[in-house]
Amino acid sequence: MKLIMKTEFDNLRLNPKHNYDTDSNGDKQVVKIYCGDLLIAKKLKQKKSIRFFGISSYLEYLIPVPLEDAGFSKSRKG
Repeated sequence: MKLIMKTEFDNLRLNPKHNYDTDSNGDKQVVKIYCGDLLIAKKLKQKKSIRFFGISSYLEYLIPVPLEDAGFSKSRKG
């Protein structure tokens, strides 16, 4: 697994085709995202550290986001 951005992790988590599972143990919290039985991403939160990981082919599981939702606006001419 390799490090990914939080927005990519959120994209994977919000995809209705994916399931996620949460585990907490003391100071450590783990959120795992699955596509079927395949683990595609996980979030590790330990004390003040948060890291996001995805499998090498995680880009194949992202859902397209309209530019407006990604923070881009259409340019206006006038």
